[in-house]
Amino acid sequence: MGIIGFLVFGLVVGALARLIKPGKQNLSILMTLVLGVVGSLIGGVVATALGTGDFGELNILGAIVAIIAAVLLIGVAEGVSGGRRSVR
Repeated sequence: MGIIGFLVFGLVVGALARLIKPGKQNLSILMTLVLGVVGSLIGGVVATALGTGDFGELNILGAIVAIIAAVLLIGVAEGVSGGRRSVR
């Protein structure tokens, strides 16, 4: 998969993760893209470790793990940004 395909898949993964995660997330599209790409990287590594395909190859197990990882990363991003809010 080329770099453009990887970025598009990362954006789709990030968007799906935001739809799955309940509540309102205060994340920009760029942050959604970054979290989706990182989730895709994690999904690729796990799929490769399980022997279901190559790292850059699109497969169903890698996609599922990527979405789960992106949901978890959104939770982490909310926790980190929530700690920076000022108390009034």
